[in-house]
Amino acid sequence: MIRHGSLRLRLFILILTPLVLLAILLGYWRYTVAQQTAQELFDDSLLSAGLAISRDVAVSEGDALSPTTRSLIRDASGGEIFYHVTGPGGIYVTGYAYPPAAAKPSEQDAYQPRFFEAIYRDEPVRVLKMTERVTLGNLVGDATVTAWQRVADRNAFANELSIRAASLMGILLATLAFVVWFGVARGLRPLLDLQDAIDLRSPDDLSEIKRPVPVEVYGIVQTLNRLFGQVEHSINAHQVFISEAAHQLRNPAAAVQSMAETLRDAKTDEDKDKRIIELVAAAKNSATVAEQLLSLERLRQPTHQDQMDKIDFRAVVEEACAEMGVQILAKGIEFDVTMPDSTITVSGDQVFLTEAIKNLLDNAVKHGGTKLSQISVALRADGENVKLTVSDDGTGLAPEQSEAVFSRFSQLEYSEGSGLGLSIVSAVAKRHGGVAAINKVEKGASVTLQLPIAL
Repeated sequence: MIRHGSLRLRLFILILTPLVLLAILLGYWRYTVAQQTAQELFDDSLLSAGLAISRDVAVSEGDALSPTTRSLIRDASGGEIFYHVTGPGGIYVTGYAYPPAAAKPSEQDAYQPRFFEAIYRDEPVRVLKMTERVTLGNLVGDATVTAWQRVADRNAFANELSIRAASLMGILLATLAFVVWFGVARGLRPLLDLQDAIDLRSPDDLSEIKRPVPVEVYGIVQTLNRLFGQVEHSINAHQVFISEAAHQLRNPAAAVQSMAETLRDAKTDEDKDKRIIELVAAAKNSATVAEQLLSLERLRQPTHQDQMDKIDFRAVVEEACAEMGVQILAKGIEFDVTMPDSTITVSGDQVFLTEAIKNLLDNAVKHGGTKLSQISVALRADGENVKLTVSDDGTGLAPEQSEAVFSRFSQLEYSEGSGLGLSIVSAVAKRHGGVAAINKVEKGASVTLQLPIAL
């Protein structure tokens, strides 16, 4: 038996894998959203700072910024804000010298706030530039406020947001993994209980499993119950077969022993020769019964495709008739064989087919009775099937006797046969997808073996 690992682990991986992939996608989306959100927040803070600086410059006429504005500039979103203010005519008012400039001049309205990227002291910065009409003392003109912030501060804030989201998602995934791992174990408990129940059974207990099981396991339990039933039926059949075989072999063995004892006590050579002939006949009968029993047991085994060959059934019939014909003619019985000129191909086992044909002929000889004078064999193709019919003018068989005739060790009346011949014929027919049947005739017996023709 090959083991494929833990079912619990497989279910755990199958459930958790898509969740991890989804978490990765959500994490990437959350990181992107965090970056965008940070940009919007910082731009809003930068704009608020620019407006506050512009207001203070106008109110104080360029002298100073209010404490509130300075606090806003210092603590806006956790990142420092730099600024530069010029009054009418480009006169420096307050702030840091040399503000960053845009790489390309803007074509938009000069009085609209404008954001752009630039470099300040070898660091990338985000810049806001806005121009307003103001009055400083006795001067009236445009005042320009430039405020900027390090991009690194913005990224640090965005990364912090992403890390918080990732940490929360990681905690949720770990919790979910814990729940799934123990939840799967809980869900598989009925399977383990079923295994324990089967382990507690004795080897002789092949009764049905009747314990309640989940719907997903119900099919497996049904299959097990069917398998138990088949095994029990097979064991019972073997026991019956062994019992019947022992009974059938006991009589030939006893006959051989009796003949041997009689031979030992023979008084004359003539009597001794007679006993030897009887002993040989009894030994042959015993060997025949043993061989037929082995054939029946082999026929019980499953049919494998590699055992089936394309066979010329006409040639098989010819060979079997030639071999049995010598014995039949030696008994003074007429023997007639009719076959078509063309080849008839069937798919099967040549050994079993030959044995079935011989058993048909042997059955006719042994059960034909004292009136038996003729045996005929006819082979013909009938549509998709081939039919081999063995007929005789002996005691006779009727179709209503089929069940008894095709049963093992069954005889309608006492004869030297074992009662296995026609049961072997029936088993061979079933093994090859065919059927054996008794035909209704006015005189004697007629048995047909029908097999499908190979395409």
